[in-house]
Amino acid sequence: MALFDLFSKKPKDHRLPFVVDIHSHLLPGLDDGVKSMEEATFILKLFQKMGYKKVITTPHVSREHYPNTQEKIVNTLHEVREYLAGEQIDIKIEAAAEYFLDEVLMEQITGHEKLMTFDDNYLLFETSFINKPAFLEEAVFNMNANGYQPVLAHPERYYYLQADPELTQRLRDMNVHFQLNLLSLFGFYSREVRKFAQMLLKSEKADFIGSDCHSAHHANEIFKNLNAKNLKLLKSWEFIKNSLLSL
Repeated sequence: MALFDLFSKKPKDHRLPFVVDIHSHLLPGLDDGVKSMEEATFILKLFQKMGYKKVITTPHVSREHYPNTQEKIVNTLHEVREYLAGEQIDIKIEAAAEYFLDEVLMEQITGHEKLMTFDDNYLLFETSFINKPAFLEEAVFNMNANGYQPVLAHPERYYYLQADPELTQRLRDMNVHFQLNLLSLFGFYSREVRKFAQMLLKSEKADFIGSDCHSAHHANEIFKNLNAKNLKLLKSWEFIKNSLLSL
């Protein structure tokens, strides 16, 4: 062994304790996520370094801003898969959706339309960050009644939940799964968001951790924050269900 090898630093381990990501925006041109195949490729290569083996990307679906259809999402997914194959990138990529909770989604659920879900019929949805939807509990009831497992995206970022512990618990009692963002845990959004995310974890009110990656900037921020302290903390949350998802 060369002398300098004795004093060389051990390479940093940036690998996450789970191998499936359930929330990202990596289909170019569908929403406010990645803008090109090249950007999606860069992110997926970085995700591989983090230990991800499968990515379930979830384009926004909303009447107002992103009226994406299942056909459009699936077609773009096929295009990305073909591009990745050409680049010889070996990572599984599937698609679901991040639905905005509005009247259209309510009609789709009660009308028994097939929505884009992941794994065991998990339905990822989001709401306004400021105001609680008037029909939030009704929507959750209908999701459950129609065989979906509701997953609320980034609950730590909703001001109305931060201010209402009783509502937070009520949603948990209604079988709502909570998906926290990795960047929330690193203080990327705000101190308040990080504090609420930590509270949800300490009280075991979290089920999934997602990247919610929209860009190369997001991916780089996640990667640089995977230090020994944060990784040790992530590994301590044995109740997080990402690793139970099928590969």
